[in-house]
Amino acid sequence: MNGKYDSILIDLNVSVKDAMRQLDKTAEKILFVVDDQRKLIGSLTDGDIRRWILKDGSLNDAVIDVCYKGTYFVREGFDIDQVKEEIKKRKIVYVPVVNADKRIIEFLVWDELFGGISVRKQVRTLTNPVIIMAGGKGTRLDPFTRILPKPLIPIGEKTILELIIEKFTNFNIGEFLISVNHKAKIIKSYFEEINPEYNIKYLHEESPLGTGGALWQIKGLFTEPLFVTNCDILIDAEYDEIVNFHISNQNDITIVGSMKHYAIPYGVLKIENGGSVIEMQEKPELDFLVNTGMYLINPDMLDLIPENCFFNMTDLVESARNNGKTVRVFPISEYSWTDTGEWIEYKKAVEKLSL
Repeated sequence: MNGKYDSILIDLNVSVKDAMRQLDKTAEKILFVVDDQRKLIGSLTDGDIRRWILKDGSLNDAVIDVCYKGTYFVREGFDIDQVKEEIKKRKIVYVPVVNADKRIIEFLVWDELFGGISVRKQVRTLTNPVIIMAGGKGTRLDPFTRILPKPLIPIGEKTILELIIEKFTNFNIGEFLISVNHKAKIIKSYFEEINPEYNIKYLHEESPLGTGGALWQIKGLFTEPLFVTNCDILIDAEYDEIVNFHISNQNDITIVGSMKHYAIPYGVLKIENGGSVIEMQEKPELDFLVNTGMYLINPDMLDLIPENCFFNMTDLVESARNNGKTVRVFPISEYSWTDTGEWIEYKKAVEKLSL
């Protein structure tokens, strides 16, 4: 293979954590797990990792414990017509070709076999309402937000709000509700000026209502689960998979959660009895699943939101749990979440999105 497909091969002993990073870098949505002789063991997708995380699997475990071992492959001397039919039926992008020892010697690739529109570019349509919460003052981005509202802070040639909307227009969503308060006239004037192809309606907050308070205004208007997202985040994920996850698990609220890795550059001390050291851990590494600020919620959850009161989405989640509702997390990788809400993260976002 002359190294052509090295980016989608991963050793069976590599950790899940490192596999997530490799998946993000390749953008191919799949890795093939091999041993040191390139013998095919299985395949690994973000869906496999998501299921592993939701089963409380460790990110430090090896991918051989996580991967799908029923991966479709073909052997040398295959019938190309038969294989092409199987590829179309399964909608597979990559098919490993193996020798008698099951070592990968080549890949059959959808684009090369069929040309034209790639299976990866097939349009998937969603009809879910999208609400973008953009009423905050954005004080963490001061002094920019003394002049511009936070949703109009530029990243490259577009505003963060436009970039958020484009993530949804990729799934043929063409209507958006934006909750506004701080510098609302500037936001409205900006979109009137650029005159986008999609439609925007506004939820007006007479006073700041938190990250969820404005949603009481749309009670009873929708029947499908609603996407609710903060105005300072970008989520790079398959949004149709979020919807499928929400529906198949009969969730009332789905929180999109991102893995977050922290390496503490110091020795950590654990003490008791007035300072006696009982344990010392050198430069520990910690992994968390954190709230990104994107949710998918059932319309009846809006009944839990008080009218015209300050109310955060975290309050809604807590109220739902207290009422016996089902709240689950849809995990994504750390690289799939871009936060622009404070200066350090904003600078990282500009650098990341300019690559």
